[in-house]
Amino acid sequence: MTNYFEFTNTEWEAITLSLQVAFWSALLCLPFAIFTGWFLARRKFKAKFLLEGFINLPLVLPPVATGFILLLLLGRNGLIGQFLDEIFEIKIAFSYYAAVIASMIVAFPLSVRSMRLSIEMIDPAYEEAAKTLGANRWQSFFRITLPLALPGLISGFILAFARSLGEFGATIIFAGNIAGETQTLPLALYSAIQVPGQETTAFRLLIIAVLFSFVAMAGSELLVKKLHHRKHKA
Repeated sequence: MTNYFEFTNTEWEAITLSLQVAFWSALLCLPFAIFTGWFLARRKFKAKFLLEGFINLPLVLPPVATGFILLLLLGRNGLIGQFLDEIFEIKIAFSYYAAVIASMIVAFPLSVRSMRLSIEMIDPAYEEAAKTLGANRWQSFFRITLPLALPGLISGFILAFARSLGEFGATIIFAGNIAGETQTLPLALYSAIQVPGQETTAFRLLIIAVLFSFVAMAGSELLVKKLHHRKHKA
């Protein structure tokens, strides 16, 4: 009888790598998402819709196109990648770092949306009151705004983490499908589907992918409800 839950070393590597890439991509994009979310929530200017469109572009742009853009910019012969390679001997494309960067790009808009929503629900009067008590803009942000926006911050991290777990298109173009180095869970699942007789492997990876995604999204929804409850209670 086939053991559907006996993972091979290659499968464990893909699962572990996916968790690592998702964690680092969500963590690294979080500071930028916090600043961007605050900026969009608190600042008004005429070209704001253009900035919002640019930030949300990865949500609607085909992931393969996103990966190709990253390859054009950070590939060995890319606009930035060639400079990094020649001056600092840093090669980003088709590496672990490429997988993290690709996941960061596609997950960033979701993290920004969560942070923006959270900050928009905070009454600016709290920040103004802090300023009248002697706090500067940064002190007001870190002591008032950020603690009140904590549920949105955590939700943004989880959403970015979940999106990174499912990232495929940009990763396979920019980072490749290298077992043990860039082959994340979606890429391992794709590879298993392509090989006849690997249905059991594909099924195992599918179950893990669904489980991880469900837990992440359920956790995010729970935090969003907590955020709304806090707003109505206030």
